Amino acid sequence: MGRIRTRHDRNCEFRQLRMRAGLSLQQTADLLKMSARSLHRYDNGDQQPSALAIKTLRQAAETRGVPACGTQRAFTFVDLFAGIGGLRRGFESIGGHCVFTSEWDRHAQETYQLNFRDNHPPAGDIRPFSAEPDRVPDHDVLLAGFPCQPFSIAGVSKKNALGRPHGFLCDTQGTLFHDTAKIIGAKRPAAFLLENVKNLERHDGGRTFATVMNVLRNELKYDVTARIISSEAWVPQRRERIFIVGFREPTGFDLNALELPDPASGPKLGSILDPHEEVDPKYTLTPRLWEYLKAYRAKHALKGNGFGYSVFGPDDVTRTLSARYYKDGSEILVDQPGSRPRRLTPRECARLMGFETKERPFILSGSDTQAYRQFGNSVVVPVIEFVAAAMRPHIEAGVSRGEAQAAVSPDRVAA
Repeated sequence: MGRIRTRHDRNCEFRQLRMRAGLSLQQTADLLKMSARSLHRYDNGDQQPSALAIKTLRQAAETRGVPACGTQRAFTFVDLFAGIGGLRRGFESIGGHCVFTSEWDRHAQETYQLNFRDNHPPAGDIRPFSAEPDRVPDHDVLLAGFPCQPFSIAGVSKKNALGRPHGFLCDTQGTLFHDTAKIIGAKRPAAFLLENVKNLERHDGGRTFATVMNVLRNELKYDVTARIISSEAWVPQRRERIFIVGFREPTGFDLNALELPDPASGPKLGSILDPHEEVDPKYTLTPRLWEYLKAYRAKHALKGNGFGYSVFGPDDVTRTLSARYYKDGSEILVDQPGSRPRRLTPRECARLMGFETKERPFILSGSDTQAYRQFGNSVVVPVIEFVAAAMRPHIEAGVSRGEAQAAVSPDRVAA
């Protein structure tokens, strides 16, 4: 006798079908001719969807299908601390196939699933997987935009005196880099790319970065190179991030030897802005907020510092978009001659971060607040595509070498 389907089964199926169809809640509401509030209850499992709703969604999933990923898949990768998939987009562009995703924020998960509908839903917290690395599929490349956290580093001599282990199992305990390192150590991918804020290099007087590099080079035995790269050669935004690339075997790859495009020839803000008449007036600052920002800037100017808002025109390159942009938009305000400045729209943020182009749309999910947070926490996609393209021949060589070694000695675990 078959298992009786429960209410929970049908609720889970509703969300899974919606994601496979690539539909936001509002788009689903339009399709089913229901209110978004009712569908939100279906999505959360608070109310049982009708059989007709499930049938309609299943048809939509089958009709809309899955975005083409290409038939040639040169290597596999995992996407940790995935956000909305910026690292994944870069490595899919060189033929990679994602086999595992981890992202704890449910709003980012929603956006991720709407844009990547091929093979698996995102897992949540990475820590249970680092505790049991066998739960992570084997892969050729590991991608991780791990958060920067302070490391509590005691002196090695003191640890030795107390008979305690030193190294990353102690030095980075309790940090998310620790979980990343454990997975690298257990799965031994051919390569990895780690991304973080520029200040990782100077955090805690340089000790945090030194610990990261010591773990990767000396304990995990990877050939590692690191470089800070800014984004204005690809998008009209100055966004500096540190990239750390490692290969299991020496390859000669050097991030610092890459010739970057000339920032002066990069695009300007006007290239990603919507026509003025198409922008909703709600993005224009209210008189009260505009007066507050001007007063705040004037107060700090008297103290000799540069705190305050920044206004940019169509020929400019902006400051860094941050996750706090939803609060007042002060770091990037768009000039509107004859009127108060405005925030960027979420769709403009998608273009500013390189997620959306004329050839490649990006599905937004949820509120403006969540969209601003997601883009502010993400990576600039064309920068990742550039780094991935430079890594590609070395990844393919590493994968081929690993396959050859496995064919000679199938039981051998790469070291």
